[in-house]
Amino acid sequence: MLDIAPSQQAATWLGSLGRALEAGDVDAATNLFVEDCYWRDLLTFTWNIKTMEGQAAIREMLEATLATAKPSHWHFAGEASTDEGIIEAWFTFETIVARGEGILRLQDGRCRTLFTAMSELKGFEEQKGPARPLGIRHKADPDRETWAEARAREARDLGVKQQPYCLVIGGGQAGIMLGARLRQLGVPSLIIEKNARPGDSWRNRYRSLVLHDPVWYDHLPYIPFPENWPVFTPKDKMGDWLEMYTRVMELNYWVATKCVSASYDEAENVWTVVVDRVGQRITLKPKHIVFATGAYGPPRQIALPGAETFKGELLHSSQYSSGEKFRGKKVAVIGAASSGHDVSVDLWESGAEVTMVQRSPTTVVKSDTLMEVGFEIFSEKALARGISTDKADMIVASTPFALVPKGQRALYDVIRARDAAFYDRLRGAGFAIDFGEDETGLLMKAYRTGSGFYIDVGACELIINGEIGVRSGVGIKSLTPSGILFEDGTELAADAIISCTGYQSMNETVAGIVSREVADKVGPCWGLGSGVKGDPGPWQGELRNMWKPTAQEALWFHGGNLALSRFYSKYVALQIKARMEGIATPVYGAPGR
Repeated sequence: MLDIAPSQQAATWLGSLGRALEAGDVDAATNLFVEDCYWRDLLTFTWNIKTMEGQAAIREMLEATLATAKPSHWHFAGEASTDEGIIEAWFTFETIVARGEGILRLQDGRCRTLFTAMSELKGFEEQKGPARPLGIRHKADPDRETWAEARAREARDLGVKQQPYCLVIGGGQAGIMLGARLRQLGVPSLIIEKNARPGDSWRNRYRSLVLHDPVWYDHLPYIPFPENWPVFTPKDKMGDWLEMYTRVMELNYWVATKCVSASYDEAENVWTVVVDRVGQRITLKPKHIVFATGAYGPPRQIALPGAETFKGELLHSSQYSSGEKFRGKKVAVIGAASSGHDVSVDLWESGAEVTMVQRSPTTVVKSDTLMEVGFEIFSEKALARGISTDKADMIVASTPFALVPKGQRALYDVIRARDAAFYDRLRGAGFAIDFGEDETGLLMKAYRTGSGFYIDVGACELIINGEIGVRSGVGIKSLTPSGILFEDGTELAADAIISCTGYQSMNETVAGIVSREVADKVGPCWGLGSGVKGDPGPWQGELRNMWKPTAQEALWFHGGNLALSRFYSKYVALQIKARMEGIATPVYGAPGR
């Protein structure tokens, strides 16, 4: 078989899998995989986001799901490719209720990794392309309701005469993208946002903020950025795009609205949610609620002994908007990850004397280096090769999390060698650098702990040149009336201290709105159970609680950067749509804690 062309090998393997599954022969299907194998499934078999690791796990999953999934119509798509002995091929298939697509990778004739993802629900497809709505009836009608009148009626009635099936709490990028997906699937949804305008979650941040990720990585569903959009988007431009998007996508979006409380009736399967909309208390009765309140939860405040004695201004980065009022003043920034660097640069540009207090080493990667070697499939070059953003999303998602560290370790070997002189200069300025406990770099820190990294877009040169001071390798003993006292007895004078110390888990937002009991039942979000500091085991194989069923019925989490929000919003929306239409959704695998 190994002498057969890659495409024929892939088609032969896929045909064997299809026949085994349609025959209900779990043993035959399992034997098509190598011992050290992985099957990552997004909803099609498991109605979950779950990775099965090893033949035994795949066998258990198939024994539990095959009878209800009833997979069929496995078709090879396009030509297979081969790289270092691994054959990769794309395919489509169906279950009894959905259509799916996937990627297989073969090693010595058997499957090393399999990825299956739901594309659409049968009978509940998005009305797009040839199936797009007509939009108007070409006939005279004295009772005609125009588009504007229909939109006004919908906005007026939702939450009053008609209850939303889904309430999305948080109207930033994640909530907006999910709202768009739900709307295209015909799920009556309402997004509530505490700010005055869509996009304010970006506009209200410090003046110099620019996205660190490139434009090809950041598209929203349905409406990609235009071809002349800058590679790195300024925060206010991003805010304006999100505001435009909510209008064009016809989202039901309440501004100046805060969620006061929420409780779930297990008998009636409905939430009672009290919101404050511009000072008016309104009770909503959605079937599902989605927390889309940002990638993380409330600000993390670290204990600073002596804080009550400090005579200057003490802020968390979430409260910081501009360095203008700190012009000519001495400012200490506690924290040396992304926010710490961005705030330090903004303060420096505003004329402050800035010292960054680094409590632990930071993973730093130069932006241009990451663009060239880390975002290769999200680029103009990738588009020229036929790799669209949607295709790139699938390629990324098809790699099981257990295999990501190996690739990232190799990537950072390249980065360290490429930028060795840069790292030497940065260390020479007193800045502590690491690449994670297992040398896997920025991406794995983002997945595991969401902290401890920075994509360099200018701050490092200021540190190297001494324009931004650094205090590293010594702990803070206490604050004093005039600054910070370190454990080695030295002091740092400061008129203001900005704590860039990150945020708590998203389930802490649930604690404040639903209850402490529900927040603890659900458990924290993000992290893989890798065992590194801040990401305790056991191993999950997937990110905790994100985009999938949680331990609390009808409560979901959606968030992440623009790319994650774009990709996974589809799967959150499909799960909620299926439940609305009464489709059976037997979830395989208990929610991970």
